[in-house]
Amino acid sequence: MGAIRQCSRSACRQSAVATLTYVYADSTAVLGPLATYAEPHCYDLCEQHAGSLTVPRGWEVLRLAMPSQPPQPGPDDLLALADAVREAASRPASPAPGQRAAHSALEAPAATEGTRRGHLRILRGPS
Repeated sequence: MGAIRQCSRSACRQSAVATLTYVYADSTAVLGPLATYAEPHCYDLCEQHAGSLTVPRGWEVLRLAMPSQPPQPGPDDLLALADAVREAASRPASPAPGQRAAHSALEAPAATEGTRRGHLRILRGPS
């Protein structure tokens, strides 16, 4: 699922627990459990902001059942993760045709100090 998402309300640093989606055609706001992934045009809300949600006059709020605790990874999730790790480990280290070879993390780039490449600048560390 990735990192813990924060509430979408400005200046709020609480963890999100619900996702708000607007259905403009029906003048409805749908508030439900936190979506698995952050979706565009949806808003993640903390418990306080989800509880105090108000909508414009004439709109309806549809509140879906909220789980009492966050879902725990099941055996299927753990098996899928293990399979993905095994698959990544079994891939050959050579690059595919048309791709560059990977450089080691400690290899310095072949450029002079202060050289610009696009929006990046290469600077050498103090010796």
